[in-house]
Amino acid sequence: MKRNDVLAQLALARRRGYALGSFSPRNTVLISAIVRAAEKMSSPVMVQMSSNEMLWFTVKPGDFAEAFRRSTEGVQVPVILHLDHTYDFEVIRQAVDAGFDSVMIDGSKLPFEENVALTRKVVAYAHDHDVAVEGELGNIGGTDKLETGGDSALFTVPEQAQEFVERTGVDTLAVSVGTAHGIYHTDNPKIDFERLESIRDLIPETPLVLHGGSGLPMETVRRAIQLDGRGGIAKLNIATDLELIFQRILGISRIPNAQVVQLDPDRLQRASDEVQAFVENRMETFLFSAGKASRN
Repeated sequence: MKRNDVLAQLALARRRGYALGSFSPRNTVLISAIVRAAEKMSSPVMVQMSSNEMLWFTVKPGDFAEAFRRSTEGVQVPVILHLDHTYDFEVIRQAVDAGFDSVMIDGSKLPFEENVALTRKVVAYAHDHDVAVEGELGNIGGTDKLETGGDSALFTVPEQAQEFVERTGVDTLAVSVGTAHGIYHTDNPKIDFERLESIRDLIPETPLVLHGGSGLPMETVRRAIQLDGRGGIAKLNIATDLELIFQRILGISRIPNAQVVQLDPDRLQRASDEVQAFVENRMETFLFSAGKASRN
């Protein structure tokens, strides 16, 4: 999918009051479960993996992209291949060259000027290859270091978000407003919706991304998507929930991708079916993307 096609899908989501789910399978087996869910629910979807996940589960960008292409052959709904949290330009280059549709460069732990410079470098390379770029401003904390590598959280400053987008040319922006990666330690995480609205108002044409979607209450997600009725986030990342389901059904802990694909096919199918059912539920009740598949 070309850069403009990716942006068109996000624009549709903002305009029609839903969000694209960006689901991380954390292995190549579960890619097809996410794609099947999108087909069944007639929903657009993003399939993603971060650079830390690739290291932990020993999956190269090219291998993940090839598994994605096999899983999406003949699929009619929009499916986007996305590289999640990545800090190294070389990994970005590998993903772009492997055929990823969208990449995320996370310079949020860097000083502002260094984040701008790194993001500009990625934008120049990716746009030259017709690939969309997600940047991050403000540090999205969490317990899951597979994605962030840290725990601290620094909320996004709205005025800095405007400057960041203008100076980098980034296509989408991940913002820090109170969500976190991994398992929440409260049933109702406090989200700074006023801050989210301020960011939206200052960069109204830039799709906003919310990370840490696993475990968020339905009403929180609904409000983040709709905000004051003028549209909020256009993309929501969900990763940990899928892995927990997969591990529970198979009775395993985190293992490399090469070991996952060698597990008993019947057990893998049961786990895949459970993950598919979960993704379908999220598309219908959280993301409101069910029935919204469209290429126009």
